[in-house]
Amino acid sequence: MATATEILTLTQWFSPAYPVGAFAYSHGLEWAVESDQVTDAASCKAWVTDVLRDGAARNDVILMAEAYRADNPQAVDAIVRALASSKERLMETRLQGEAFCAATSAIWARDLSGLTYPVAMGHAARLENLSLELTAQMYLQAFMSNLIAAAMRLVPLGQTEGQQVIRDLTPLCAEIASKAIGQRLDDLGSAAFLADIAAMKHETQYSRIFRT
Repeated sequence: MATATEILTLTQWFSPAYPVGAFAYSHGLEWAVESDQVTDAASCKAWVTDVLRDGAARNDVILMAEAYRADNPQAVDAIVRALASSKERLMETRLQGEAFCAATSAIWARDLSGLTYPVAMGHAARLENLSLELTAQMYLQAFMSNLIAAAMRLVPLGQTEGQQVIRDLTPLCAEIASKAIGQRLDDLGSAAFLADIAAMKHETQYSRIFRT
């Protein structure tokens, strides 16, 4: 069982107040709204579900778990960079990772640098002896919540509707995390092709609020 301190440490790491700048990224959702792929709570929920279950989010957890187990997280980090499906996807994971490493190294006096976001999170959790499963669950919940927060501004989606979607998808985050932490590199894969295309399209989107 995770201790209160361990739970609160993860809560701090995944808090919107932690300086990783997650609020600046929509993971391609901004293009999906612009192109009428996501127009309301139902389509938003369907889009985010696919990203969680069949897209980058699940892969992130597999790679986070590999980094947690690895003596050399840089080897896992190289795989994360190679798998980025677009320039913006690479920027998203690289810049959030750099920000997380800088803050966590300064606060916890750990040697973290040059790691992409899921790898940095997995390695930091290992260094602090935090539960891998809980880390993965909270990573996915924060990932999902950030997308819904973006949808609240873009669709626009009401705050109550948005929070209902977060509530509905939280059990899915726990389910995916529990399975994905036991999977290995051979299990990596994605079927959320439109989400990848959305990230590519966003690079040249004329009017945009988010960085990705």
